[in-house]
Formats: sequence, structure tokens, C-alpha cells
Amino acid sequence: MAEREQVRKPTPVERESETTQAPAASERGKEIKAELDDLLDEIDEVLETNAEEFVKSYIQKGGQ
Repeated sequence: MAEREQVRKPTPVERESETTQAPAASERGKEIKAELDDLLDEIDEVLETNAEEFVKSYIQKGGQ
């Protein structure tokens, strides 16, 4: 006989807790995005001023 897998639907309380956690995760995501943008801007500035030194430094650290 074929076996059946029973899927349990979340109760209203479980659904409510899921929606209350979403805004906090969304805010954290925005913070991470802002930090990443700042880091990329800093890298762009370094590359604009001295790309060759940046590449040599990166290769040295990555090659160790």
C-alpha cells in the first residue's frame, strides 16, 4: 500500500508569531545592505586612488 505523509497546517498562533518576526528580519536585512553598500563604496575609493596596490595586497592575502 502507498504511504501517506500527513501535513500539519500552522495554527493561528503560529501564523501570528511568524508575522511578528518578519519586520525584525527585514530591518536587519536593510542594515546589512547599508553596511555592504558602505564597504563597496570604500573599495571603489581605494580602487580609484591606487588599483595596482589594492590588487597586489589582495593577491598576497589570498595566496597565503
